[in-house]
Amino acid sequence: MNSQKSLYHGYRVLLAAKEVVSGSLNIAKGSFSQWLLTSDLTRPLLSEFRCFYDKEWEKAKALSHSIHHQKPMSINSNSTLGMPKVGKKKVRHYSTQAKKLISSNDTEEKIHELQSSEVPSSRVSRLFHYGSLAAGVGISAAMSGLNQISKGQSPSLKSLVLSESNITRITHKFSKMRGAALKIGQMMSFQDAKVLPTELYRILSTVQNNAHYMPQSQLQRLLNREFGPGWEVKFSKFNKVPIAAASIGQVHNAILSDGTECVVKVQYPGVRDSIDSDLNNILMLLTATSLLPKGLFLDKTIANARTELKWECDYIREAECLKHFRELLQDDPVFVVPRVIEELTTQNVLTMTKMKGIEIVKLSEQLATQEVRNYICENIMRLCLHEVATYRYMQTDPNWANFLYNKETQKIELIDFGASRSYSNEFVHKYRKLLTHGTKGNREGAFEMSKELGYLTGLESQAMVNAHVDSIMTLCEPFTGDINATFDFSKQTVTDRIRGNIGLMLNQRLCPPPEETYSLHRKFSGVFLLCARLGAKVHCAKLFSEIFAVDDN
Repeated sequence: MNSQKSLYHGYRVLLAAKEVVSGSLNIAKGSFSQWLLTSDLTRPLLSEFRCFYDKEWEKAKALSHSIHHQKPMSINSNSTLGMPKVGKKKVRHYSTQAKKLISSNDTEEKIHELQSSEVPSSRVSRLFHYGSLAAGVGISAAMSGLNQISKGQSPSLKSLVLSESNITRITHKFSKMRGAALKIGQMMSFQDAKVLPTELYRILSTVQNNAHYMPQSQLQRLLNREFGPGWEVKFSKFNKVPIAAASIGQVHNAILSDGTECVVKVQYPGVRDSIDSDLNNILMLLTATSLLPKGLFLDKTIANARTELKWECDYIREAECLKHFRELLQDDPVFVVPRVIEELTTQNVLTMTKMKGIEIVKLSEQLATQEVRNYICENIMRLCLHEVATYRYMQTDPNWANFLYNKETQKIELIDFGASRSYSNEFVHKYRKLLTHGTKGNREGAFEMSKELGYLTGLESQAMVNAHVDSIMTLCEPFTGDINATFDFSKQTVTDRIRGNIGLMLNQRLCPPPEETYSLHRKFSGVFLLCARLGAKVHCAKLFSEIFAVDDN
């Protein structure tokens, strides 16, 4: 019996490894075909020999020809995803995402923290890296499984795939690849550690702010292409060692020729063009290994990541988002938004004025008094509620490094607007009603509004309904009670009690949540965790009553 069991486990391990390698080869075939049809090198040749006809490619050639000969040509363009229209004519540029901005004094220390490696920029090279990762993980798991089975052990697939060697292999590769790999890491690392396998959570948390930066030779080529040879004369100083490296690009300190201090965000080459193929590879890896609970609806998570990545790689969109927030907050007494330097903004580079503050989680104990921590968190909570209820427009990236505190001006400086998005009036009204029901303890109202919003179908088990409604009631606790009282986040148990329902909800959820809440809840979670991290006392009930609450009749 034991030998039969061992053979069965061996068969399962080899089958899993075969799926990983087979899936990688299938993706390789599709990606190579896509590259063949879209590469600047091969498409003109194929077109010349009439190997295919692509209406969009012919349209692009006609547009290029008309521009070259200065002939007008009408084209239909879709409005920017999730971006309210502005008066200025839009041109498609692309943006990067910077997770940390630190003072120039910290640059030398940062040199030793970041690692440099060439960014795989072509689809073929990125495909090779993902394929080698899949093969490496599969072979390692198979070899380890056979070794353990030979010793009479019965290893699980999860333990084999997430072995110590594979964790190191995946972490290193994700950090080198940047782009979609790190974006998935950032999105899922804000999930509770109890939702994900411990080893996978460890990988995602490690790569969240651990991207490699481009070597100076690759950076020089990119800036020569974007600004032209001799671009250095546009700056009186440009620090070629980045102060931060994240999923989409890296950030450099610089000073313009007129003395203006600025930061320059440079998008990694190839990231924008490889979003779809990268995500397909990652989806294959995660699906083949069956590491995630079904309640996460991985396909929806990946689809959401695909949308957000394309937003963040659309540079003019981020520039417009930044300008939109400057308009929204121009009269706010607390928040400051940088200014876009448009003459140094191109398809792959974004330049903006430098903010002088310090990341709020890096404030010294002398500066971060209880009063200052309360002030920071109260205003960030205020902004978060206004973004949904008043502006219906939110910067959804939950990274705490996007908030800087300037001790000289006592203002909070905001950076990184690539993940900004709008919400419809209908969704915002229903969502406000849902949380208002929660603050009033109206379980029936919360249940009905959850069905209207799409969180529930009405066919769930009573246990699932109870867990869902309990979580809403718990989430709303900070916003209930005396409006003159503060909620002490240092003593809060909200997140722990919501964790208790996660397992049941993941196993019994019948439908994915509405797409708006992937980013919305990630931002709310980030703000709650920040308040808890700083041990702040916030007038949550007062803020909710003044900004967010609606009549629940």
